[in-house]
Amino acid sequence: MDSRTDPPDPHSGGITVQRALELPGLRGGLPEILAGADRLGRSVRWVHAGEVPNIASLLKGGELLLTTGYGLGTRPAEQRAFVRALAERGIAALVVELGPRFTKLPAALVETARGLGLPLVQLHREVAFVTVTEEVHTEIVNGHYALLQRAEEVHRRCTEALLGGGGIPQVLGILADFGGNPVFLETPEGQLLYAAGTGPANADPLQVWEGLRGRHKGAPPAGSVLVDVPGPGPDGGPGAVRARLALLPVNGPLAPVHRIAAERAAGVLAVVLMQARQEEELAARGRGDFLTDLAEGRVAAGDAPAQARVLGFKPGDGPLLPVVMRLADGLSPGGGWAVLARAVAEELASVGVPVLLGVRPVEGRVPLLVALRAEAERPAVADRVAAALRAGVERAGTQRPGARPPVVVVGVAGGWAAASAGLRHAAETATAAQGLPGRPWYDARRLDTDLLLWRLRDHPDLAAFVDRAIGPLRDHDNRSRPPLLPTLETYLAHAGRKAETARELHLNRQTLYNRLARIGELLGTDLDDPQTVLALSLALRARRLVP
Repeated sequence: MDSRTDPPDPHSGGITVQRALELPGLRGGLPEILAGADRLGRSVRWVHAGEVPNIASLLKGGELLLTTGYGLGTRPAEQRAFVRALAERGIAALVVELGPRFTKLPAALVETARGLGLPLVQLHREVAFVTVTEEVHTEIVNGHYALLQRAEEVHRRCTEALLGGGGIPQVLGILADFGGNPVFLETPEGQLLYAAGTGPANADPLQVWEGLRGRHKGAPPAGSVLVDVPGPGPDGGPGAVRARLALLPVNGPLAPVHRIAAERAAGVLAVVLMQARQEEELAARGRGDFLTDLAEGRVAAGDAPAQARVLGFKPGDGPLLPVVMRLADGLSPGGGWAVLARAVAEELASVGVPVLLGVRPVEGRVPLLVALRAEAERPAVADRVAAALRAGVERAGTQRPGARPPVVVVGVAGGWAAASAGLRHAAETATAAQGLPGRPWYDARRLDTDLLLWRLRDHPDLAAFVDRAIGPLRDHDNRSRPPLLPTLETYLAHAGRKAETARELHLNRQTLYNRLARIGELLGTDLDDPQTVLALSLALRARRLVP
């Protein structure tokens, strides 16, 4: 189709060659199109005038070049090379004013321009190049201003949608309507978060994303617009990419105005995502503060049910099960408590009982209350809750690499008064349980000895006690093999039952007897004496707490 009949592209923000020829400055020169009549819809980025042979090296592409022809050369080979260089540079058009240098453009020049598809225009009257430049540049600036106005209109509509109670779907819908193509919000890794708009024949945007973007994660389809949605960096400041907007040219091509509009929308989305994350974290912290206040007695048991209902927790008439998860090594840089709380809450939804979940970032704890129908459910529900908590932590991916697994402690089930004491006890024992052999969950009632020892961890008498009780064995294990402390620990864990100890250690009876005799010899004590067994058990549990 002859683009001379096409209207200027309203999305380009610039000016076409055709429009430039219609302005008074060039129109007064009686322009005649000798080549590239089908390319007059090209956008003109700038106007340049010059008379030097190597002028192509001074151009960047998209220019309308004005000349009187003194730099074209006198030989056909020079003229062909001149046009080829301009075409390779990607200029919009070559406009030559006839006069002293040429009364008619050389055939070599015209034929080369036609072969390369470069618009070539000769002017039959003299024109003021400065006037042409001013007119074209004014049109370009006005076009960019109109483009910016269109993009700002999208920004205004997005802002109004948010102020009216809308969210991400409304923002993406406005952008999709403006561009006439589906719009997607992805993670920086390319996973789909939201989609809006329709594909060809009203196809679902999810199908479009799966079919197009899903096949082009490394290199999106040509003509796509990808814009980063900024977010906080690891130190809380700017610099990270929170998400990415993807506009795919499914129903039609995308223009510069669509990128500008997407950039404006990305700023709005950054605010929405940050606000949603802050609100989610603040809500989780608020629930954590309530549970902590309940545990520490700042909320009376009689007032607790009403406050819990405000937070969305409606447990019914059954007992309440206090649970505390502690993250020993905190969260990774950039890892958020909102992300963790959301992942854990989604996993807990499969447990099938009401749960009030909070976070306490300062202490690195996740406290929760679980509603039971009966006390007998405690072990089974505790298993499911502990599994959901650990799955949520793993799914959130917020723990530091190489971090110790989280500790889950389950308290005693009961009413609101019992829940208060149970939360406090579970929180304390969760801290004391750090470093114990890994279990899916710990019963808080069985950690009282560890809690007592943990409270004495900084007292010099505890270190002295451990040294007196098992110091000779530690010295032995530092010098000799096989180590004897694991044997003693397993023996005491099985309450002195030698057959079970031998099976767990994969030893024959005589080897075990020899090791136990050697332990008694080094410690100068009788392993059958109850007081000795108690002291050794305490020392073994306390050794992780002292240097």
